[in-house]
Amino acid sequence: MTASSFSADDIAAFLKERPEFFQQHAELFANLRVPHPNETRAISLGERQILTLRARSKDLEWKLSGLVHNASGNEKISNTLTRWCCRMLAEDDALQIPAHIVRSLGDLFDLPTIALRVWDLARLDDSEFAQDVNDSIRTYARNLTKPYCGPLQDQEAAAWLGTSPASLAIIALRPTGHTEPLGLLVLGSDDAERFSSDMGTAFLDTINELASASLLRLQNPVPQERA
Repeated sequence: MTASSFSADDIAAFLKERPEFFQQHAELFANLRVPHPNETRAISLGERQILTLRARSKDLEWKLSGLVHNASGNEKISNTLTRWCCRMLAEDDALQIPAHIVRSLGDLFDLPTIALRVWDLARLDDSEFAQDVNDSIRTYARNLTKPYCGPLQDQEAAAWLGTSPASLAIIALRPTGHTEPLGLLVLGSDDAERFSSDMGTAFLDTINELASASLLRLQNPVPQERA
């Protein structure tokens, strides 16, 4: 192989396999000049390495800052969910739970419009929360295996909201251990970025579990007292 036939990969492989090369040719290492990454001038190999390390350090700082920010946001949401759960547990009248779910979620998460519809809950058959439920709504909920997050796309359930949202989340309320949903929860926001298609749904899944478990208290009618 002639010198002119060496490729950049060949040279890189040669240097990786022979780390003692620069020890044996220290004067080459000291005098070698390479292009500056952001300017037109040439700099020493040592200075180029320092710049690379600084860039990596800055990148790590940004990543760490992002992790801290996300952790703070997640902690805030977790605390909010805990307060919401405590409010539901403290509710003595099970018939107030649907309204409580809507009102508390709106207050705690600062959402302008929320809608809840349920079915197959005997104690809510004649309530406002059982209205406007048809076969297509039930089918949609059955096929919604994870929360929908994103823009309004003519979803039938969005008609329950008081105003058209810029973004929304739709949660099929499916209690743990159940295959069939018992309702739909629709969260609407004026912020187009509030609910996006690439967002995580862990907290929405938690809302599903808590709300569904609470609503199961309304599954069976209140037993009649014997005369």
